[in-house]
Amino acid sequence: MPKTKTEGLLFTTMMCFMMVLGMSTYNLIVHGAFSIMALLTGLIPGFVVAFILDVFIVGKVAKSVAFKLPINQEKMLHKILAISGCMVTGMVLCMSFYGVIYEQGFSSQFLAMYGRAILTNIVMALPLQLLIVGPISRKALATFQKISEKNRSVDVTLD
Repeated sequence: MPKTKTEGLLFTTMMCFMMVLGMSTYNLIVHGAFSIMALLTGLIPGFVVAFILDVFIVGKVAKSVAFKLPINQEKMLHKILAISGCMVTGMVLCMSFYGVIYEQGFSSQFLAMYGRAILTNIVMALPLQLLIVGPISRKALATFQKISEKNRSVDVTLD
């Protein structure tokens, strides 16, 4: 888990980018519209929206809810699963809303399309987060933390 603001920013950026990349690819394939150009066109605005939602809204609410759940707070796996589950739920609700508006705008079919988008996205987002993106991000963060710790100990030794 991140211990500093820099680590938190790095971790959030990695998680967010990989989830947007994975979910954008998935949605383009599901809708029969995959191309590298379509992926690149939607990736940057999707990342920006997802990052803002994650940092300012969903992340705060998800952590608050996750820590109120009846889980064993001393077990890291329980905390990871609780936070990830809450984050995925919140981000799927928000990003499905964004995706429907981005692609279709508001119409008389908005609620039906939004509901379908939520169901379509949750099926992919949860395993993507739990099995691929989360473990990769946590491993990268741990590597960053080890390098930072080595650099700090070298700096202290040199003083």
